[in-house]
Amino acid sequence: MVEAHCHLDKCHSINRMQGIGGDLAAAIAAQAVDKQHWTAPDLRHRMGRGLHELDAAGCTLVRSHIDWGTDAAPPLAWSVLQEVSRDFPAMKIQMAALTSISQLADRDFCFAVAHHIAKHSAGVLGAFILDHDQSDVSEGLANIFAAANHFGLALDFHVDEGLGSYNGLEAICDAALASGFEGPILCGHAVSLIDHDASTRDRIFDKLLRAKIAICALPTTNLYLQGRRDGTPNQRGLTCLRELHDAGVPIVIASDNVADAFCPVGQHDPRAALHLACLAAHLDPPMGDWLASITLSPARALGHDPAYVDVTPIDQLRLCNASSTAEMVATRNALLPLRATQKAPNL
Repeated sequence: MVEAHCHLDKCHSINRMQGIGGDLAAAIAAQAVDKQHWTAPDLRHRMGRGLHELDAAGCTLVRSHIDWGTDAAPPLAWSVLQEVSRDFPAMKIQMAALTSISQLADRDFCFAVAHHIAKHSAGVLGAFILDHDQSDVSEGLANIFAAANHFGLALDFHVDEGLGSYNGLEAICDAALASGFEGPILCGHAVSLIDHDASTRDRIFDKLLRAKIAICALPTTNLYLQGRRDGTPNQRGLTCLRELHDAGVPIVIASDNVADAFCPVGQHDPRAALHLACLAAHLDPPMGDWLASITLSPARALGHDPAYVDVTPIDQLRLCNASSTAEMVATRNALLPLRATQKAPNL
């Protein structure tokens, strides 16, 4: 299992919040207030809890976003996650800097951040794009692709995290194609795709394929925050998973926020995210076909070769009490460690 998008610096903080609820802007404001509690011991405790949950879910590759702040130097959470990661030697843990695209419109700031990220072998450069000034988007994207090319970094974007006419995704495609960037690019959310007409979506799908960009759907947080109105929402806050899949665009499904201001519930478990996506996006059987969205596809999107059972050391495998791949996807059978001292099952 691969967890392609989570927020270990925010997770399990909902217990100290009161009166939380609302849209994306309300969540951002609430989480900003909570940052006063982000001491090293607090981060160490919550991040460790999240990593234990990911390990129990069978994850061997994880990417966590880290809020970067206003200084070019890394925030406290960046160094704490490096420290906590040492307790999980069997898990590859990537750290993606989460910055505003407006910040990266300052070329010096962008390259300074990228320089710090490049010091960490699993560092990833990232940005948030929603309703920013278009000049900032253009300058920021030009800078981030130039910095990623210069330092050899992968890229990860939070983009179009809202329903409506947002189209930062196409701007990312255009910047990627113009820059000739060849590293992995993962775009999370892309919720507004569902509001575009068919011809616009087809144009964007073509660019996604040419730029080799993967899309990460994040059902828990998007369903919770998007489409808010008085009473029960009547619109799904989710990207066009079925259309993307049919177009051949690589799709990834991930957990995103867990028990924080952005989503008060959730689990660090890619299978749980896939279950919710199946309900929200009407993903149809055979269910085993969707397993790739939390295994093979996210591994490639994170710049890793996928891990296959027949070439994986025994002590890195997990056992699942299911009679088929479809059953493993459809149920919550536990994934149990298979130790090197145990005899491998006759599969």
